[in-house]
Amino acid sequence: MSVLHIVVLALVQGLTEFLPISSSGHLILVPALTGWPDQGLIIDVAVHVGTLGAVAVYFWRDLWTMVLGLLRLATGRVDAGARLAGYLVIATVPVIIAGFAVNYYAADALRSVTVIAWATLVFGIVLYVADRTGMTVRHVEHLGVGDAVIIGCAQALALIPGTSRSGITMSAARLLGMERSEAARFSMLLSIPAILGAGTLKGLDLYRLGDVELTSAAVLAAGLAFVAAWATIFALMAWLRRATFTPFVVYRVFLGGALLAVAYGWIG
Repeated sequence: MSVLHIVVLALVQGLTEFLPISSSGHLILVPALTGWPDQGLIIDVAVHVGTLGAVAVYFWRDLWTMVLGLLRLATGRVDAGARLAGYLVIATVPVIIAGFAVNYYAADALRSVTVIAWATLVFGIVLYVADRTGMTVRHVEHLGVGDAVIIGCAQALALIPGTSRSGITMSAARLLGMERSEAARFSMLLSIPAILGAGTLKGLDLYRLGDVELTSAAVLAAGLAFVAAWATIFALMAWLRRATFTPFVVYRVFLGGALLAVAYGWIG
């Protein structure tokens, strides 16, 4: 892989992982639109690991609160940190189950421009409806087990490229009445176990390959993605404290429409 290819992938991942516009869909589109060879799942996961570091740094207070909460749980005390950690675990279970099923039955079948186009368009509209109809009264601290299950089931839909893991979980959270920045906060915290699990599995694959060049490329991609993702998280959280998801919806509608035109031969 060329350095330019790695830089583009890292920037695409860093800029799109936490925006509700689908990072996986954009990563698949990079080779489809540039003619570059598909970077493969290992590089995909390497840039995801870079974004994992960014979300961990930005939300370190929440992570520390959860660690303390789990330590107190060992003494029989249940506090807000322990509950938040429990909700993240509960919300992660559906995507684990669905992930095994998709990996076994349709590992590559969903990686197409047509699928990305429809998912980008349809779930962009879902985000708009959720953002416009959902109340803005609840915080992460107000979540319950049922809320975690609903958001977790929504996250499983993100296995369809173009859906956007952050977009669909934020949509579910908004329908449950969460404030926009709080919906984004829970969505980003929920990305940690998902990315960590995928990164661990593919990291083992990378180790078994013993490909030094590929390993160097993965490390560079992860580092660049970390920087881009941290800046994106900072900007997104600032935006959602005072504005809506509408700009992301507009982007998704235009992108989805353009991709459908290409996929069905209406243009090009």
